[in-house]
Amino acid sequence: MPIRRIRWLCCLLIASVIVGCGNSEIVGGHFGLVGAMIAERVADIVVDNVFLRATDVVPGCELFLKFEGLNPAGSVKLKTAVSLVEHAERSGALRPGGRIIESSSGNLGIALSLVCAERGYRFTCVCDPNVPELSVAFMRATGAEVFRVDRRDGNGGFLQSRIEYIRQRITEDAGLVWLNQYANPANPAAHSSRTAKSIHAELGRVDYLFVGAGTTGTLVGCADYFRVHSPRTRIVAVDTVGSVTFGHPPGVRYVPGLGTSRRPELCQGLHVDRVVQVEEADAVRACRTWAQERGLLLGGSSGSVLHAVESLGAELSAGSRIVALSPDFGDRYLSTVYDDDWVAGHFSSVPPGVAVG
Repeated sequence: MPIRRIRWLCCLLIASVIVGCGNSEIVGGHFGLVGAMIAERVADIVVDNVFLRATDVVPGCELFLKFEGLNPAGSVKLKTAVSLVEHAERSGALRPGGRIIESSSGNLGIALSLVCAERGYRFTCVCDPNVPELSVAFMRATGAEVFRVDRRDGNGGFLQSRIEYIRQRITEDAGLVWLNQYANPANPAAHSSRTAKSIHAELGRVDYLFVGAGTTGTLVGCADYFRVHSPRTRIVAVDTVGSVTFGHPPGVRYVPGLGTSRRPELCQGLHVDRVVQVEEADAVRACRTWAQERGLLLGGSSGSVLHAVESLGAELSAGSRIVALSPDFGDRYLSTVYDDDWVAGHFSSVPPGVAVG
């Protein structure tokens, strides 16, 4: 059995119980036994109700860290991928045997490669040098074509360059279907109908919801849901220093997942209660601290979100219930976020910690 599948099944087993662990515990909601989940498609296997409860991150408050990596694609983006593809199928843009092209910093590319392989579509992922090699290997293993753009755009990132390449490709080849996760309403719809709804159903009262902002699909979807169904919930957007999403100055970034060098169309008119920008060094430090002190390896975006929670902790009301979204786990970042040499070469302020080899 492949190592990745073993890891996923182990996570699934943990999700079916409540496990006390110091000041943390795994809360599995109504999931029940592992054998109760029987799916007809791989992409249908999404565990959407598993939270790690921690009472020592923000004194006097409960933090619920929602695990979004408990699925075969390993991230929250599986829900996005299914929604984007099904939207294209319903609209008639995507027909049997069709060809899809999309820009991704890693996780959506992995999710789309899985969905396309399962449904018989050919997929080209346009990514950049910041995407981990493990992510590229996963996409290629499932039959995807991977093209890396290595030219930085005017804001120091790669997003605009990736999109320009896609525009060139679809101009030259009318048979390619660009899903365009940055402007497609099917992106936030996945998280309004699934991610946010599951949070509300499992936990009821949520005082603060911390969500990382990349394409802003997850953020917009969650904000849309809670504005209607729980308007008292304060929505906190977590961005990366160097990202232009919320009008801040551009800068070079190294950790994929959060932030943009081009403002996504989806976030036009977005209303959140707070935007917190996190230095990438602080996100890396948070990831490595949680690995060493709690035995939990998280992705870089999760590190940003957790640092944001801790940095605002003193401002949050005592007794608050805080939910933070963890988009993926740290296995695909072992050669970057958790590698001492890589970290030393990019963030001199982060002390040595979990390393590879």
